[in-house]
Amino acid sequence: MGWGGWSCTDDTKAQTVGTQNLATLLLTLSNLMFLPAIAVAVYRFYLVEASVYTYTMFFSTFYHACDQPGVAVLCIMDYDTLQYCDFLGSVVAIWVTILCMARLKKILKYVLFILGTLLIAMSLQLDRRGVWNMMGPCLFALFIMVTAWVHHGAKRRHCYPSSWKRWVFYLLPGITLAFIAISVYAFMETNENYYYTHSIWHVLVACSVAFLLPPRDKHKKPWAWPQKLTCRYQICQNDREELYAVT
Repeated sequence: MGWGGWSCTDDTKAQTVGTQNLATLLLTLSNLMFLPAIAVAVYRFYLVEASVYTYTMFFSTFYHACDQPGVAVLCIMDYDTLQYCDFLGSVVAIWVTILCMARLKKILKYVLFILGTLLIAMSLQLDRRGVWNMMGPCLFALFIMVTAWVHHGAKRRHCYPSSWKRWVFYLLPGITLAFIAISVYAFMETNENYYYTHSIWHVLVACSVAFLLPPRDKHKKPWAWPQKLTCRYQICQNDREELYAVT
C-alpha cells in the first residue's frame, strides 16, 4: 500500500510490513474490548444483547483482518460477506443497546429487536454505506427510549432513572464515551489515520455499552453457574409445568 509512480516502484509513501502488521493488530484486537460488555450483559441476564455483541466482535475482528492491504491479511470467508456482517452487527448492537436502556416490556422489546434487525438488514443491502442506515435506527431507538423514560417518570412522579448514582457512575460516563466515539468517527477519521482512529472507535463504543446497559431486573439474582446447572444439562430453569406433563 502507498506505492506510486507509473510502474508502482516509488516506495516513498509505502507502508512497511511492520506498519501493516500494526494496523491489523490494532483494528482486530481492539474488538476484544467487547468482552467486558458481553460479560456485563450475561451477568445481568441480557443474553440476547450479549449474543449480538459477540456476533459484532467476531465479524468486526475478521472483517478488519481481511480488509488490510499488503501481507497482513486473513480472510476466513468472502470479503463482501464479512463486510456486510460487520456493518449489520454494528448497527444492530446500537439498536438493541438503546432499546434495552428503554426498559420496555419484554414482549415489546423482543418484537422491536427482530423487526428492527430485519429492516436494518434490508437497508444495508440497498445501500451499505448510507449514513441513514446507521443514523435512522439510532435516532428512532433514541426516540423510543426518551418516550419510555418520560412515561416511567410521569408514572412514578420523579425523574427516571431515579438514582443519582446511576446517572453519575454509569449513564454520564457511557454517554460521554459514546459522544467521543461518534466525534472521532465522524470528524477525525481519515485514510491516513484510519487504523488507530477506528481502533479508538472500537474501544470507546465497546466501553460505552458496558456503562449504558441497565441493571438487571430486581427479581433476578446474579448469574451463577452452579445455581443454573443444578440439573446438569439445563441452563435455563422453566418455571412452568410442561403441558400434558401431569397425568
